[in-house]
Amino acid sequence: MASPKPLALTMGEPAGIGGEVALNAWAGRSDVTAPFFVIDDPGRLADLSRQIGAMTAIKIIQSPSEAIAVFDSALPVMGIALPVEAVPGEPDPANASAVLSSIETAVRLVMSGEAGAVVTNPVHKQTLYEADFPHPGHTEFLAALSGDDIVPVMMLAAGGFRVVPVTVHQSLAEALKSLNTGAITQAGLITAEALKRDFGIPNPRIAVAGLNPHAGEGGALGSEEDQIIAPAVSALTEVGIDAFGPVAPDTLFTSQARNGYDAALCMYHDQALIPIKTVAFETAVNITLGLPFVRTSPDHGTAFDIAGTGKADETSLVAALNMAAEMIRHRATAQAA
Repeated sequence: MASPKPLALTMGEPAGIGGEVALNAWAGRSDVTAPFFVIDDPGRLADLSRQIGAMTAIKIIQSPSEAIAVFDSALPVMGIALPVEAVPGEPDPANASAVLSSIETAVRLVMSGEAGAVVTNPVHKQTLYEADFPHPGHTEFLAALSGDDIVPVMMLAAGGFRVVPVTVHQSLAEALKSLNTGAITQAGLITAEALKRDFGIPNPRIAVAGLNPHAGEGGALGSEEDQIIAPAVSALTEVGIDAFGPVAPDTLFTSQARNGYDAALCMYHDQALIPIKTVAFETAVNITLGLPFVRTSPDHGTAFDIAGTGKADETSLVAALNMAAEMIRHRATAQAA
C-alpha cells in the first residue's frame, strides 16, 4: 500500500550527489513504494540529468497534491532557485540559503499535512557553518523547526538491525563528559516508543551497550557501567521496557547477538555507526526519532569525489524513501488502534 501523501525529498548539498540519486531513484521508481517530489532547482536537475545521461522528464509542481498525478511520467519538482550555479564537487556557501530553505519547506509541508514524510538528501555541514548555520547538524535543525520541546534521537537502521547513539555530534572527549543516566534513559524511552509506533514492534527489546572494554569488567576497566549505564537500564525496566545491559560492545553486534534485540542503544556516535555501516553501508537509513513527523535520510555523505560523474548509487536513498513509507503506514495503524 502506497503512502496516501507524497514524500518530500530535499535538495541536499547541490554540489554533491543528492540530485543524481534523486534522478536515479525516480528512474527506478518501480522499486519505490511511495511517490515523492523533490524540493530543488528544476533547471539544475534538468542540466544534471543531461550531464549524466539520465534524460529524466521533470515536471514543476506548485503543491504536493500535484505530485501523485505526474509521478509515473515525470519527476515532480517544487522549485527553489539556487543563488549561484552549483558546480559538482565544489560546494559554495552562497547556496546554503537554498539548501536550508528546501529543508524548511519540506518540514512545513509535512507539518501542514500536505506531504507524508521528510526525506533529506545529504548536506555539507562545513559549507553551512561558513554561512553561519547555528546547529550542529541536520538532526538538530529539524528538531528546532519542529518545536521548542523536541528531543531528537538518531537511529540508523538496515532491516532489523537498528542502532541509536545517545551522544551524537560531539568529539569523543565531549561525548564522554556529557554522558549521563538521564540522557541514556531519555534516548531509551524515545527509542522504545518509536519501535512500537513507527516499526510495529509491540514489545521492543533494547540492548544497552557498555562504554568500556568488556563493559567495565566489574569496575576494573571503568566505573561508568555501574554508575551511569546500569541505573538507566533499571529506569527503563521499571517503566516496563524490555531493556538489558550494559552489554560488552565488542560482542553486541555479531549476527547471533543481533537476533536478541530490536535496537542497540550505544553510548557514542562511532560505537553505533561503525558496525551498521560495516554490515549495511549501501542499505542503512538514517532516521530521526522524537519528531512529530517521519524523517529519513540515506546513510551516506555528499560524495564530492564522484558528483556529476553519473556514478552515484541511489540504493540508500531508495531504502530511505521506502522506510519512510513503511513508517507512515505503521503510524497510521497505531493511530487507528
